[in-house]
Amino acid sequence: MKKLDKFVLKSFIGPLILTFFIVLIILILQFLWMYIDELAGKGLELKIMAELLFNFSLTFVPMALPLAILLASLMTFGNMGEYSELTAIKSSGIPLGRIMRPLVIMISVICVVSFFFSNNVLPYANRQARTLLQDIRRKRPDINLQAGTFNNDIDGFSIKITEKDPETNRLDRVYIYDHRNNRGNSDVIYADSAYMRVTPDETAMSMVMYNGYSYSEMPEREPGGEEKKHPFRKDVFKEQTIVVSLSGFDLQRTEIDLFKSNAAMKNIAQLTHDIDSLNKRYTTKVNQNYNEFTRTLLFTERNQNAPPEHILEKTVAPVFDTEFLYDSLSVIERKTAVSRAIANIKSASNYLSTQGESLHADVKFIKRYEVNWNKKFTLSVACLVFFLIGAPLGAIIRKGGLGTPAVISILFFVIWYVISLSGEKLVEENLISTVAGMWASTYILLPVGIFLTYKASSDSVIMNIETYLGFFRMIKDYLYRLFIIGTRRRYSVEEKKI
Repeated sequence: MKKLDKFVLKSFIGPLILTFFIVLIILILQFLWMYIDELAGKGLELKIMAELLFNFSLTFVPMALPLAILLASLMTFGNMGEYSELTAIKSSGIPLGRIMRPLVIMISVICVVSFFFSNNVLPYANRQARTLLQDIRRKRPDINLQAGTFNNDIDGFSIKITEKDPETNRLDRVYIYDHRNNRGNSDVIYADSAYMRVTPDETAMSMVMYNGYSYSEMPEREPGGEEKKHPFRKDVFKEQTIVVSLSGFDLQRTEIDLFKSNAAMKNIAQLTHDIDSLNKRYTTKVNQNYNEFTRTLLFTERNQNAPPEHILEKTVAPVFDTEFLYDSLSVIERKTAVSRAIANIKSASNYLSTQGESLHADVKFIKRYEVNWNKKFTLSVACLVFFLIGAPLGAIIRKGGLGTPAVISILFFVIWYVISLSGEKLVEENLISTVAGMWASTYILLPVGIFLTYKASSDSVIMNIETYLGFFRMIKDYLYRLFIIGTRRRYSVEEKKI
């Protein structure tokens, strides 16, 4: 390896690692922002949160890598151009393509690694992350009694407190409605004050109440079986304790295969097998619907006395002369025939509408698998596409640091993301082919990268701000000259009048 290659690789690897972790942290923060309502108040352990964030960070790697490469290439070549390192290398007769060659090889290796990561690691990480998130969603929140509101977190109880002392955790004027017998509000407990504590093993909760009353209706069945309600029973207590089990408040882990049927949880081989099976099933379903429609709905009845088919072929017009057959019917028979025809048409229309919606849902399901199959390739190829955009663009702009490259990177990434997302939606709706939709961002932005590489190799000033400032200065000078000429002509005309 030559010194130039070592220098370029060394200049690129540092910004790549830095930008990769920056982008990854931004995506993790976006995830937390989206799911903060489902994570907050669950009393999750630090180990569970770390496992959740780690699994989701693995799922963000294929998305973070292209943006990190774009930003790192802009920073690297922008710094080299800003400090005249590119000028010095080019002056020695080395073209830009030769400077980019070691990075092209490196990015190609990263594309291959990204593909194998998406194919092998990503499905497992997706299953782990989604399963754990589903378990957290099912986890019951910690009991948090708020003054003035009813709390139904504990099964079978509805609790309301009037006041709460935040220092001593004392609960004042407590109302407890016991619904464990499913008899409505027939059992009520009131206490002047109470304290709620969780047992040391965190399996149960005890509520100690002081100076209160318990009200309970005592139903009694009549001989006929009807329930008769007598006046309620009232008990007075100075201290009473209620112990409630907290099973269901802990995190219950489920098997990892919960989401194994999801398309995002499968690799290339599994997706290929499923797509082939789904297409065969779809074709079989279409043929069955066609046969059922033609046999039972399109032709509902056949004339039992009709001649054989070889005779019908020669006498189609006389046998199926609808006007002659209709005129030969009586008035009542005509009405009956028209009513039956309308009913058959409505039935056939409803059948076609129902089966059409079912087939459309099947097509969307198949397209979702095809989208995930192609996405494993498009995300990997995007690394090379973004490098071909970022490296020459940095050489043209000649601005290093994190400011200008970050703005340009976000702009191109948003364009790529919008194109990819739009193509994906169009594919799922079966409006365009899978290849055209999923690879749209590649064949739109790849020519842009090739064009920028050509311009950077020829030392183009297409992105030099001085070029555009000079153009605007030229327009300003031209307008100024027009103004001066017009002013002189106006003065000369006025002098002639005088």
